[in-house]
Amino acid sequence: MKAYPSARYLNRELSWLEFDARVFEEARDKDNPLGERLRFFSIFRSNLDEFFMVRVASLAHLVALGDNNPDPSGLTPNRQLEMVTTRVRALYQQSHALYSGDLVPALEGEGIGIGPPDCLDPARHAYLDAYFEKEIYPVLTPITIDREQPFPRLPGLAVHLAVLLDAERVPSEGLRLAVVQASGRIPGLIRIPNSRKLEMCWTLDVIRRGLPRLFPGWRILESAAFRLTRDSELELDDEGTFDFMGMLESELKKRKKAKPIRVEHAAMSARLLGRLRESLDIGDASLFSCGEPLDPRPLLELAESPVLEHLRHRRQIPVLPPEFEGDRGIFDILRGGDILLHHPYDSFEPVARFIQAAAEDPDVLAIKQTLYRTGGKSSPIVRSLIRAAEGGKQVTVLVELTARFDEQRNISWARELEEAGAHVLYGLAGLKVHAKIALVVRREPSGIRRYVHLGTGNYNEHTARTYTDLGLLTCREDFGSDASAFFNTITGYSEPPFFRHLVMAPNGLRDRILLLIRREADWARTGQSSEILAKMNALVDPEIIRELYAASSAGVRIHLNVRGICCLRPALPGVSDRIRVTSIVDRHLEHSRVFVFSNGGNPEAYLSSADWMPRNLDRRVELMFPVLQEDLKKKVIGALGIQLGDNCRAWELGPDGAYARVSPDGRPKVRTQEALYRISLEELRRSRSITPGRFTPIEGDR
Repeated sequence: MKAYPSARYLNRELSWLEFDARVFEEARDKDNPLGERLRFFSIFRSNLDEFFMVRVASLAHLVALGDNNPDPSGLTPNRQLEMVTTRVRALYQQSHALYSGDLVPALEGEGIGIGPPDCLDPARHAYLDAYFEKEIYPVLTPITIDREQPFPRLPGLAVHLAVLLDAERVPSEGLRLAVVQASGRIPGLIRIPNSRKLEMCWTLDVIRRGLPRLFPGWRILESAAFRLTRDSELELDDEGTFDFMGMLESELKKRKKAKPIRVEHAAMSARLLGRLRESLDIGDASLFSCGEPLDPRPLLELAESPVLEHLRHRRQIPVLPPEFEGDRGIFDILRGGDILLHHPYDSFEPVARFIQAAAEDPDVLAIKQTLYRTGGKSSPIVRSLIRAAEGGKQVTVLVELTARFDEQRNISWARELEEAGAHVLYGLAGLKVHAKIALVVRREPSGIRRYVHLGTGNYNEHTARTYTDLGLLTCREDFGSDASAFFNTITGYSEPPFFRHLVMAPNGLRDRILLLIRREADWARTGQSSEILAKMNALVDPEIIRELYAASSAGVRIHLNVRGICCLRPALPGVSDRIRVTSIVDRHLEHSRVFVFSNGGNPEAYLSSADWMPRNLDRRVELMFPVLQEDLKKKVIGALGIQLGDNCRAWELGPDGAYARVSPDGRPKVRTQEALYRISLEELRRSRSITPGRFTPIEGDR
């Protein structure tokens, strides 16, 4: 392992937890509407789920293997686990206090009650008892644990009840542990009829009321909720000849049986906790007392329901760019110049329309596309690809089956595409395909023309409404040639080709980024004004961080907007004096990757699917591409400038790894996601205002 000066690097796991802490701060911020605060609270808790399933599971594997190698920050896996556990326990305490002491009372103030059944009047008790008997009792599975009945394999991320029982009729039986599995088909929150307000209670509380019905002849000493989180890292050996889809499905089944790496529990006595721990065969480090609710997902459903619409941000309806108004076909539009889309401010419809038009146009000969996360069964893009294949067009789709937590959905899509006649690839051996690209080949009077879409985000119409991403539509011949070369490479087992504009990982992207950073340092050493502006989701790669330090020392001004993990320490004397790192957390998830290099006064702007992480640069197929059309390049640089100037929803990273809110301090307020939406609206208004209904001459002064 290469040695790095550890004092110059932040630990990636702790940095990720600081990101989730920033999400949590949005839940605490009373300047946010109450519905948004509830949504951020749910996202914060859901983020922790994935963190444990993937990152903590990876650390636990290293510890089990006896790996004592430190990361670039100097922390061994065991020490990282200790520090992560300490930080998470503190976050749990804060989140429970926020939920019970702030969010629930605030909801009550809005006429929305979420409380235990004990606080209700007899009429509502009767309603809940009847609901339990009719809707819940038939699907519950109470299991008493003994020598003949081992502890059941409970599903992860579902809430269950641990029950301590004492035999009333046979004292010699002693105390017994029982478990009640709550089916995932039962809603987490039950609405109670009330003409005056919206009143709900947790389903788990209703099950508690019905426990005597489940365990006749036993005295219930105690009951408490718990929730398991299982290791969800997939171990795939994708070398040689194999049934890759079958192997993946097998691994997904193993995920359901993996050993718990975290057990969250509500108030539970030491006696009951001890029995549960023994049955699960886990240590104290895996136990987390976090208070109810253990499962935040019902709160997210509530936050996003029409009931709370008045308690959320005013909707930003995506704008259809002016080029797409009217009856012109999309291929005709693209022949007039490149189109840049900035989602979710700009509508995702042109992307869906691009694939739909390709599927329906008789002059289109072939469609080639990568799919990573596509959305649900109604995905218009996948449906268009299926229609194109059924219509006899040549359709080639690379479906990345190992897109984490979307594996089963992608398997279904792959099979349906194959049945329609598409040529489907399931990824590449040893590499995850994360590039976002679509190629349409069309016969026209002038000959064959290729149309290309490239993006920073997924072909998913749902996330396109909540993730910020950039996409480029073009019919430039050199982009079309590069796109063909890209698909020929990944479908034909060939060596990486020479690209004119595209830059591909794992062959070339790392080197190109390093070259661009070094070029800025060279400009600075000659006395030229030099600057690097970059936006990404994560900055982890030690080699790139080292080059950024060298560029800063050479005199390059560097401003990085890193949404999540950042292992670079800014503002270290003599090392990173000229580096500033900010992070934006707001209503939309910042997801785009944008890199701008001043290049001695001739700036270059690049968009990419890749973050600056080893996994993206070395173990994934990624793409980076330039924005060449001058007006679009200025638009990208302008948007990035707004993001780097945010003083309402931005946080600034200090050299110690802590973040502090950026405040206006008397300057005009800049809230990126509001400002960029206004720009999209203004572009549409300006376009409409110059489209004449009649021609009016402009006369000079007389």
